[in-house]
Amino acid sequence: MKKPALQLGVVTWAIAISALILFTCSSIRHLLFQSGAFDLGIYDQVVYLISQGQAPISSILDFHHMGNHAAWAVYLLALLYKIYPSVYWLLAVQAIALSLGALPTYYLALQAELNETQAATMAAVYLLYPLIFNVNLYEFHPEVMAIPVFLGAILAARLNKKSWFCLGVVFILGCKAALSLTVAAMGFWLLIFEKKRFYGIFALITGISWFLIASQVIIPFFSNHEAAAVGRYTYLGNSVLEIAINLFLKPGLILGRIFSLETLEYLALLVAPVIWGLTPRHLTPLVSAIPVLVINSLSELHVQRDLTQQYSLPVLPFLLLSVISSLAAGKGWLRSRRAIILWTLVAFLALAKYGNFWSMYFRELDTWQATQEAIAQVETKGAVLTTHSIASHLTHRPQLEYIDDQTPLPTDLSQFDYVLLNLRHPGGANNADFAIKLVNQLKDNQLFELSYQHNDVYLFQKKSIDN
Repeated sequence: MKKPALQLGVVTWAIAISALILFTCSSIRHLLFQSGAFDLGIYDQVVYLISQGQAPISSILDFHHMGNHAAWAVYLLALLYKIYPSVYWLLAVQAIALSLGALPTYYLALQAELNETQAATMAAVYLLYPLIFNVNLYEFHPEVMAIPVFLGAILAARLNKKSWFCLGVVFILGCKAALSLTVAAMGFWLLIFEKKRFYGIFALITGISWFLIASQVIIPFFSNHEAAAVGRYTYLGNSVLEIAINLFLKPGLILGRIFSLETLEYLALLVAPVIWGLTPRHLTPLVSAIPVLVINSLSELHVQRDLTQQYSLPVLPFLLLSVISSLAAGKGWLRSRRAIILWTLVAFLALAKYGNFWSMYFRELDTWQATQEAIAQVETKGAVLTTHSIASHLTHRPQLEYIDDQTPLPTDLSQFDYVLLNLRHPGGANNADFAIKLVNQLKDNQLFELSYQHNDVYLFQKKSIDN
């Protein structure tokens, strides 16, 4: 019993260290003003408002939180903000959730009758998969909370733990409406390939039902329009249902994108870190990933087809299950722990975006002190207009908007109590013309006074703020 306990201890320590590293990296990125209104600022604002008993209406999106992915699980995060309201709760939850996926990965490997060393190796493969590190750096997204739960739910199904499985599926659905398609596909896989009748039917029905309820009722009701992602598939239709129908009625629209070099490159990126353990006869878990792979391949948003953002996260649990299945059958062209870890490390070094710290994240260091001083002078919960990168530092208020050279100047500045601008780093395409124009406009505006100016950082304050 000592060896299993030792391996579990190693995995536990690896999870703790990973969570600490991920949290440190995302916190540094935020401190360096590299996070922004999308999406950290959006979630920080709505969680703060929920914790204060106010309606979670994002002033950045200009609609209720439930109109944004129907992610009701975000409400649970308000409990942390009641202890102390801080954006670092979101970064901590994200780091912990992403790291925790290693634990059910370890137990799934043991359940598949891999030995303890192999199971611990699979946990390491999970932690070092480049997408884990990269997604952690990119703002905050509630679907990260679903990844360890996906793995845990599959483990529960294999161990015949109905209550835990059902609870896990319900929680996953609350993290993002689009995950309902993955849940439904997982149900199909469990029903047909795993022969888990109850678990498959439950996931299939709840997944399809929640997709229809969220996309056709909840999101339109709270946002007054279709799901935002519809805009990435305009060549297929202007609504979720129209797009879904055209997938079947007009296959010619999609085949060119599915069978393209860009899609091939995307799939190569996904499988490269674990290709050593993928074999054709053990790919059935990837049936669950088909919806997200199709959605990402058809999107006109190219970042859905790389390893830098959250869009491919739902694929990871099923990639790992395929590898575990291959290893359990004695397949895979890398078998030794040393070789697997070496491959995994090389893949991490090649695809993880740790280089952003010295290539991108220090670019606003020249105005860092001035920006911090200006933020400190925003003393009330009044309405703020600022840049995208400063926005996530000022979202604990009902009204905050950001501006850059890609958005029009506000027609009514009187709605704001503070306007904070950085002329050196204005955001958008980094064209400062709009910011200079706005600064000059504010200087001539009798409602505002310049309360701070240093290193091209300007803070204007309304002369009479209604507290």
